[in-house]
Amino acid sequence: GFEGIEKTLAGDGKAGTFCHGDTPGLADACLVPQVFNARRFKIDMGKYPKISAVDAACLKLPAFDKARPENQPDAE
Repeated sequence: GFEGIEKTLAGDGKAGTFCHGDTPGLADACLVPQVFNARRFKIDMGKYPKISAVDAACLKLPAFDKARPENQPDAE
């Protein structure tokens, strides 16, 4: 799935800081947890620079940072 997303982000002309421009949206909210899981399972994200850049931009925002699994009260 990441191959398709990476290709879309690289070629749709709508990508900016986030998946579809310079404002985060639903696509970003769905992408960030998938990137978290990919990293958890040691997937090489170096092959996906656009996805990694969107993820990094999202995680700089307070709402995304607060939603990180490790920031939850029941985190292990």
